[in-house]
Formats: sequence, structure tokens, C-alpha cells
Amino acid sequence: MLSSENIAGVKIDGYVIMPDHIHIIIILCPDEYETRNGGSSRAPTPTNEMLPHIISTFKRFCNKELGENIFQRGYMGHIIRDKKDYETRRAYIYENPIRRYYDKQQ
Repeated sequence: MLSSENIAGVKIDGYVIMPDHIHIIIILCPDEYETRNGGSSRAPTPTNEMLPHIISTFKRFCNKELGENIFQRGYMGHIIRDKKDYETRRAYIYENPIRRYYDKQQ
């Protein structure tokens, strides 16, 4: 399974696996990540370059482990910009299983 040790410059800060989706907070450390574009002036920002690579690697590792493709195309991403946004997203992720449970009870 993918862990933060599998890709240089990536740290997994938190995650929750739901029955039909996954939430992951990924911390990007561009200084540790090898850019493939050599840093040209037209190169994408480290986040724009790293995130698609990280997500596709994660999906590939999971699919290989399970022996089948379990993911839909694409993904929804959000770049956390400040501490308040981080705290909001982190709380949402960890409270998601509880909300799902109580939504099904009603």
C-alpha cells in the first residue's frame, strides 16, 4: 500500500477510508521532490506537478494490490491555503464516518 515513504516529497497527514470514497490530506514538500521538467520558466508549480503524479501512483498501487481497478477517473482536490482551512478540512475528514452513520440512522 502507498505510504509517505513511497514518493519522495510526500507526507500523509491524515486520511479516512469510506465505503465509496477516500479523504486524504497530503503534505507536499517540493524541496524533496524531483521535478521532471528541470525547473524551466514554463514548468508547472510544484503542487500542480506533484499532485497528479501522487494520485495516479496511489491508485496504481491500490489497484495492483487488489488485482482490479477500483477507482473512477479523475479526483476532486482542494489545496489547503491556511491554518483555518486545514483545521476545517481535517475535522470534516475525521467526522465523515460519524456523519455517514447518523445520516443512515435517520
